[in-house]
Parts: sequence; C-alpha cells; structure tokens
Amino acid sequence: MKVSRLADGSPEIFHTLQGEGASLGFPAVFLRLSLCNLHCHWCDTPYTWNWEQTPWTHQDGVKFSKTEEIVELSPAEIAPLILSYDCNRLILTGGEPLLQQDELVKLTRLLPEITFIEVETNGTKLPSDDFIDIPTQFNISPKLSNTGIDEKLRLNFKALGLFASLEKAFFKFVVCNQSDLDEIKTLHSKLNLSPDRIHLMPEGRDAETLQHRSLWLADICRDQGYHFSPRLHVLLWGNERAK
Repeated sequence: MKVSRLADGSPEIFHTLQGEGASLGFPAVFLRLSLCNLHCHWCDTPYTWNWEQTPWTHQDGVKFSKTEEIVELSPAEIAPLILSYDCNRLILTGGEPLLQQDELVKLTRLLPEITFIEVETNGTKLPSDDFIDIPTQFNISPKLSNTGIDEKLRLNFKALGLFASLEKAFFKFVVCNQSDLDEIKTLHSKLNLSPDRIHLMPEGRDAETLQHRSLWLADICRDQGYHFSPRLHVLLWGNERAK
C-alpha cells in the first residue's frame, strides 16, 4: 500500500481526535494514504499528490518528491501499527483512499478489534462490492469550484448518488466564500440530501483564517439547518502533520 511518509521515514499513522464532520472530537487512529485523483488548489495534504515535474498548481507553490513522500507497506505490516494504539476507531484518509480499495479490504480483515471505520473520500470513485460494506461511516467531501478543478473531474454524480443512498454517508463541503453556498444548495437538491447529513467547514490552515470564515459560515448553517464543522485539529495544533 502507498502510505504518506513522515519526515523521519515512518508511515503517517497517528492517534488523535477527529477534527471534522460527523465524528468531531472522537479519538481515532488515522491512516493517511498517498495518491489522489484530484488536485485542489487549497489542499492541506499536497504532499500526497503534487509531485515534481507535474503540471498541477497549489497555493503553496511547492512540489514534492514522490519517492520521498511515499512508503510502501503491506496490509500485514500496517495492521499492527494501527492496533498498537489500542483505539477502536480507524479513519482511512488521504489523498484519496478509494484508489487503494483492494488493499484496504485486505487490511481491514486483519483488524477485527476495530469496531468503527471511517473513510474520507472526495466522492469521485465508486466503492467496489467488496469495499462498500466495510466502512461504518463514509465522509464524502464533494469538491466545489473553489478547488480550481473542472467540474467534469471533481463531480461524479453516479458515485455521489450511490453515497447519497447510504444512510451511513455524510457530506462535508469546504467553504471559502459565501458564493460557494449556491453550489452547495444545488448539490443538496440534486442529491436529495436532508440538511442534517450536510456539514459545512471553513477552509483554512491557521486559526485566524478559520475564525474569519467561521463567523459568517456559522450563521448560514444556523439559518439553513446544516451542521457547522470547525477544523478542531488546526485550532488545537495548527498546520502540524500527524495531529
């Protein structure tokens, strides 16, 4: 499996609190996988996809070495690292985890002690028949035009429609500007979602930016019946990795 690699060479597997969405505040073990099929301009994990010699742009203007940012491990090697934290909630994140579904199926079969598994996905990839029943919860984050990505690449309505049909799927939108709300309302209607399955989260990697965007976004969530999601990990630890 292709896993994000920390500066000390270890895989990015860490024990913290869920900082976003429906499970905000729960203790969890995170497995951060490398590789993504999208390239969001504001992405907070560009080291999982923004490789040297690629044409993609990012607000940081930094390219990463693919060989230095990825560690390859088998499911059998990853499983004991996850279990070492003695935590029953696992969050599979990225990058885009659904690019490695087959290996994730093998991994989760080695983790009978884990009773709650969350998958964070951009909603562009269909889950396989073997994979779809594994997560206890899907955290779907459809990408808006604020990502700088063409709609044909960032929205797969066949996949989004499938996720919308699952009661265990929650939808989280990253909001930069108040104009993003028109897109969210359109997707809300098109996917026939109830407001209590929708979480709006301000984009930002520092407390000041989050505070500025949270003030008006909280009012919108109150008035529209959406959930407001802070970025708890950023408020607690800043933009530090593995937190």
